[in-house]
Amino acid sequence: MKDQGAPKTGFARLLELAMTKKPLVIGSLVLSALAAVLSFVPYIAIYFIIREVLEALPDVSAANAGHIIGWGWMAFAGAVGNILVYFAALMLSHLAAFGTLYRLKVDFASHLARVPLGFHVLIGSGKLRKITDDNIEKIEGFIAHQLPDLAAAATAPVLLFVLLFAVDWRFGLAATAGVAIGLAIYAKMVGSQGVRSNMDRYQRALEDMNNATVEYVRGISVVKAFGQTVYSFSRLYDSIKNYTAWIVRYTLGMKNNYAAAVTVVQSVFLCIMPVAILIGMRVTPGGTAAFSAFATTVLFYLVLTQAVGGVMIKVIYASGTMMQITGNVAAMDAVLAQPELSVCTSPRLPDSYDVTFKDVSFSYDEKQDLEALSGVSFTAQQGQVTALVGPSGGGKSTIAHLVPRFFDASSGSVQIGGIDVREIDPHALMDMVGFVFQDVYLFKQSVMDNIRMGDPSASDERVFEAARDAQCAAFIEKLPQGYQTIIGTKGIHLSGGERQRLAIARAIVKNAPIVVLDEATAFSDPENEHLIQKAFERLMQGKTVIMIAHRLSTVRGADQIVVLDGGRVAQRGTHEELLEQSGRYGDMWRTYTQTSSWRMSATQPQARAGGGDGVACTGGLEPMRQEGGAL
Repeated sequence: MKDQGAPKTGFARLLELAMTKKPLVIGSLVLSALAAVLSFVPYIAIYFIIREVLEALPDVSAANAGHIIGWGWMAFAGAVGNILVYFAALMLSHLAAFGTLYRLKVDFASHLARVPLGFHVLIGSGKLRKITDDNIEKIEGFIAHQLPDLAAAATAPVLLFVLLFAVDWRFGLAATAGVAIGLAIYAKMVGSQGVRSNMDRYQRALEDMNNATVEYVRGISVVKAFGQTVYSFSRLYDSIKNYTAWIVRYTLGMKNNYAAAVTVVQSVFLCIMPVAILIGMRVTPGGTAAFSAFATTVLFYLVLTQAVGGVMIKVIYASGTMMQITGNVAAMDAVLAQPELSVCTSPRLPDSYDVTFKDVSFSYDEKQDLEALSGVSFTAQQGQVTALVGPSGGGKSTIAHLVPRFFDASSGSVQIGGIDVREIDPHALMDMVGFVFQDVYLFKQSVMDNIRMGDPSASDERVFEAARDAQCAAFIEKLPQGYQTIIGTKGIHLSGGERQRLAIARAIVKNAPIVVLDEATAFSDPENEHLIQKAFERLMQGKTVIMIAHRLSTVRGADQIVVLDGGRVAQRGTHEELLEQSGRYGDMWRTYTQTSSWRMSATQPQARAGGGDGVACTGGLEPMRQEGGAL
């Protein structure tokens, strides 16, 4: 038996979304169906007008003028009624669509806020933008336009076929055969596994291109600085080529069948003509009444079959659009299916703020084939600075992401004050942790508002103090409107170091008991680095600090240094203790001290051996030297 609780897909899912505004949608469907009925009234009226004229032949003046005028008004009323009723149907459908769109976007955004933050890192902002803007917007278009059209498309054929068979079943059968052939061709096309597969791949290629485009635009300054073009940005270039390949394959896979189906349904009158010839051959010559009846019937079907094409094209268009929209809904539902961050039914609050990793393993891969962390254990004591060092890819940033539950550990536990972070309310957990990451995002708001983002209730004086502690005050006061300057407008752009210090000020305002610093001094110059370190010393009093650094000079005074290599803890201790050991840290320190004393140099040009007119110039890095030896 089919699981009744299974999530709906395809058209059933589209109807489920539309029925969130059920009264409006049903009203729209009824009015749209009524408009479809009214659309046939002019054809019926024209049929009776032609019959009146033909029955009066050869003396047309003998035709009943009153009847003709009456049928003319009926045709006019049917056309106007069709327009007005269809307009009313669209009014209701648009009200339902906008209400559904609002609810969908709010629910989607709310869900994104409840999933682990690591999900946003992995999926990419371009794909989320496409789903939020394009996919959900097309659902609004489906409810506002395609759904009423589907109601009309479902009603019109029924009425159409009733009319086709009501006058003369032979002509009706011929017209039905033409429609059936056209629909069979179209059904063969849309039912093809290849077409559906191409549609899915086309959608994925479009999402990948959106992601790559966002990345390209964000890095446009680097691209331009090196004189590069889109062709040199391989990910975007490849995604465009892949998208082009799939859209062309999808289009070419449909062109023949689609063209054939449209041609057939718009040429149903061609199926009428052979039947008309065969029946006409049997009409008694000279029989005026019989000929008039025959001519009237033929003209009626020739007129009515023109409506067949319009109705069937609407059915084909609506079904094709629906196939694309179902793919968009599937992409949206895939995001909505992402598990939200679990919330403990009985949350606990820690009494202290030690951060402990107990045999923590984690993998970004759902199959757990490649672990970013494996069996990591250490404790960052409250009131102390714990530094994480090691080669790139060692797992430092992953540890920083696990503390505030951007991700949950695959095994083991991350604890704050002896309580697993999964047992702490997510809002309370975020209040406990302050961040300064390498990738700084500043909103297009005032400097004041950007710093106050750490604590919206912070007073102006508290913001000023945080800016002074983070060494921001000097450059902020030089801005055109000082703290009220809007970042990113009128040429106001900050350097990487200035942006980093604003992020530090934001963390100072938050004043969280746990601070995670991911290369917080990466963009600071030597003159300001020691000032920022002094600001941190005041900020860190009584706090648990986890600092990630590649510049080893910044972690020399840390209370504990954890050396990570390949997702495992290789060493742990103070700077002096680690130097006394033979291990990874000692090697890193020696390399660091050697390379930090290097400077660029170039030897004087020298003539080539043999006295040629060319010169050889050599240059490179050499250790800086003072009297008494190397630094």
